[in-house]
Amino acid sequence: MLIDTHCHLSYEDYENLDEIIKNMDGIMIASGCNDKTNKEVLELVNNYDNVYGTLGLHPEEVDNIDKDSFKFLEENINNPKIVAIGEIGLDYYWVSDNKEKQQDIFKRQLDIATKYNKSIVVHSREAIQDTYDILKQYKLKGSLHCFSSSLEMAKEFIKLGYKIGVGGTVTFKNSKKLQEIVKEIDLKDILLETDSPYLSPEPFRGKKNNPSNTYYVALKISQLKSIDIKEVLDITSSNAIQLFDLNLQK
Repeated sequence: MLIDTHCHLSYEDYENLDEIIKNMDGIMIASGCNDKTNKEVLELVNNYDNVYGTLGLHPEEVDNIDKDSFKFLEENINNPKIVAIGEIGLDYYWVSDNKEKQQDIFKRQLDIATKYNKSIVVHSREAIQDTYDILKQYKLKGSLHCFSSSLEMAKEFIKLGYKIGVGGTVTFKNSKKLQEIVKEIDLKDILLETDSPYLSPEPFRGKKNNPSNTYYVALKISQLKSIDIKEVLDITSSNAIQLFDLNLQK
């Protein structure tokens, strides 16, 4: 089974979104990032059997967040098809003069995840140490989406109980660090994702991504680990089912 554990599904990004979803031979977990996309995720999970979702407030959205944003999360987090709080975290790549505000928004969402016993989907860019220092204060489980740090940090997050999200970048020729991480860590600690519509894997790099391309991520992992792709799909699907409490047959 293909399970894309992190994608963005929006009518703004896809003129043929219904076709994209129906053509995916597997499960998608659509991620919310702000008030608008959180509402879209709710609509999608209610309309499509093979779409699950996460609700969250992305660190790039900190200046657009108000009390109603958090109220919406709490009012909808117990929808049976909302499987995590996400995409949440820290991003110092574009803006780094609001670190305290980002960290506060992050912690408030971690508190919600704790309150409702939900997994989390974490975004961390140029902020891996702060992300780790905050997460180790909580007893949560989740995934490090689109992981881009070191093997050493991957192992530290795994010790905390987190999975490493691997997407299309693993297929890029210049992605040696991520490829080495995939070789070194156990398959039981890996989740497949696409981050659609971004980061299309080879052979589609430069084109708009879609959840069906999860297959090419799995294929690359099978090549890196010298194992059958079926084993990759079976184990990573099991990982996703357990982490997000998906009510599925393997």
